[in-house]
Amino acid sequence: MPDHYDALEHRAPEAREGALLAALPAHLVHAKAHAPAFAASLAHVNPAQITSRAALAQLPVIRKHALLEQQKAARAGGGNVFGGFSALGFGKQMPRVFASPGTIYEPEGAGTDYWRMARAMFAAGFRAGELIHNCFSYHFTPAGSMMETGAHALGCTVFAGGTGQSEQQVSAIAELQPAGYIGTPSFLKIILEKALELGVPLPSVRRALVSGEAFPPSLRDWMMAHGVDAYQCYATADVGLIAYETAAREGLVVDEGVILEIVRPGTGDPVAVGEVGEVVVTTLNPAYPLIRFGTGDLSAVLPGACPTGRSNVRIKGWMGRADQTTKIRGMFVHPEQVDQIAKRFPEVLRARLVVTGAMAQDVMTFRVESASASDGLAERLADAVREVTKLRAAVELGAPGSLPNDGKVIEDARSYQ
Repeated sequence: MPDHYDALEHRAPEAREGALLAALPAHLVHAKAHAPAFAASLAHVNPAQITSRAALAQLPVIRKHALLEQQKAARAGGGNVFGGFSALGFGKQMPRVFASPGTIYEPEGAGTDYWRMARAMFAAGFRAGELIHNCFSYHFTPAGSMMETGAHALGCTVFAGGTGQSEQQVSAIAELQPAGYIGTPSFLKIILEKALELGVPLPSVRRALVSGEAFPPSLRDWMMAHGVDAYQCYATADVGLIAYETAAREGLVVDEGVILEIVRPGTGDPVAVGEVGEVVVTTLNPAYPLIRFGTGDLSAVLPGACPTGRSNVRIKGWMGRADQTTKIRGMFVHPEQVDQIAKRFPEVLRARLVVTGAMAQDVMTFRVESASASDGLAERLADAVREVTKLRAAVELGAPGSLPNDGKVIEDARSYQ
């Protein structure tokens, strides 16, 4: 179809699901054989049995802090800089290495469109034979390379603008006349404002693909008023493209190479469609086979299909951070502890720890949803909270649906004034 990057985007959802799950067992075999970290974490897993989402949900979630800790431990001992998660060694098969905050090091494997970004660029309106002005960073982080390799796969030429130097960016755009911009939305706004200040028209920039920051409707409308039709995509330095915006502007469509789950923060438990939770991603990337990678970002699945005809699942986009670890009365309380408490009581449907009060006067309230609370549930919950967190909390029981659907399991509502 001319409006789609390829036929994968409009295949039947059951065909897509079947293809991804059918490829999963072999991917697990490969990960266990070539990535020592997975050989250890999946030692007791039979890949042949991981053929459904329910089976996948039983595997451990790898979160960024664990990835960082394993990398640091391996480096300190003179071991693999990637903590045993990469299936590649240095050389032609790994043309580049990047770093993200922490420091977490990420390998870039060889091959066309390694980060799978071309699909998002196509949805944003870019086409083969165009010049793209790329203002993502080319050093340390992979963003510049992610976009450049995607543009090359699409058949585009790239100007490596990088970051900063707004006046020079304006000059290059005015002279080269690129078809559009790729970079953060805030830097595009800076460039457009600088062009207005200098009195330099930029008539060629009519489209943009932005990422790396929140992209609120107000900023999207400001850019449209200045002649730029901008779309966003959601990607990470660890797994590449996760989802992208289309002309429908109704959420973000999940990439074809991604198995996406939304789980309750602090757990690996998938939530219902529409419920906010942490984005967990599995990609079938043999070079860096991250399986059930917890992005630390909150989102939710949207019901229905994209009006553009793309049939994959859609998510709402970035809705905040899932790591809600909070320091209360000098003690760290983690989302995993809230889940640990809730799972002790079958009648608890959802739970949320709310922290109020002023600095050094913290008040904890453990709020739960329950359809049929048994006698003494509140008291037993209070005891469990104290046992797990070593802190006292009041308990409030509520009806199903009484807690906000925002993905929070720890809410810090303290006053810091």
